[in-house]
Amino acid sequence: MARIMIVDDETMLTDLLSQHLQDCGYETLTANDAPAALKLLPRNPDLILLDINMPGTDGLELCRTIRSHVSCPILFLTARITEQDKVIGLDYGGDDYITKPFSLKELTARIAAHLRRDQRTLTRSSVLTTPDGLVVNLSERRVFYRDQEILFSRREFIVLEFLLTNRGRVFDRERIYECVWGLEAEGDSGVIKEHIRKIRVKLREVCERDYIETIWGVGYKWAD
Repeated sequence: MARIMIVDDETMLTDLLSQHLQDCGYETLTANDAPAALKLLPRNPDLILLDINMPGTDGLELCRTIRSHVSCPILFLTARITEQDKVIGLDYGGDDYITKPFSLKELTARIAAHLRRDQRTLTRSSVLTTPDGLVVNLSERRVFYRDQEILFSRREFIVLEFLLTNRGRVFDRERIYECVWGLEAEGDSGVIKEHIRKIRVKLREVCERDYIETIWGVGYKWAD
C-alpha cells in the first residue's frame, strides 16, 4: 500500500484529500505546516502532495529542505500558473504541479501515474550506455561518464532515461510529458523544456558535448 503525505495549511482540504485517498486504497499522512511535515518524513512517504502558499515556511522552501532526505515524487498543489513559478518549483526539487482548483479524479489519476512510473524505474535493472562512455544505471538511478558521476534530480533522470531508451526518435514536449508523467493532456508540458535545459547543462559540464538534439519546430531526440 502506497503512503501519501499531504501538506497544506487548510485542515479541511487535508482531511478531504486524506479521506478520498484512503477510500482509493492509499495510506495517508497529513500535516498543516512545515514543522509537522518534517516530523513525518521518517515515515517514508511514497509521494508528497505539497501546498506552495503556506504561512511561515512555504512549500517551496519546505520542498528544498526535504528533497535531501527523500527521493519520492513531490507534487505541488498551487494556484500559481506562470511559467516562472513552474521553473522555480522544479529548481526547488518538485516533480509536477496540480493547479487549484482541481478535481479529485484528476488528482487520483496523477498520483497513480507518478507511482506507476516510480515503481517501473525501481524494478528495472538494466544499464544503458553510449559509445563514448556515458553509463546510465536504471535501477540505481545513477549516471557516470568515464567513472565520473553526474548528479541528476529524480525527474531529470526519468526524462534522460526516456530519451536515451528511445534514442534516435523525435518527441515533442507533449509526447515526452505524456510518456514520462503517464497522463494524456492532463499536465503541463512546459516543464519538459526546463528539465531538458538542466540535463543539457549537467551533461555538457562533464562530457563537453550535447546528447539531446533540438529538432526545431518538432521536438527533441537523443543523438549519440
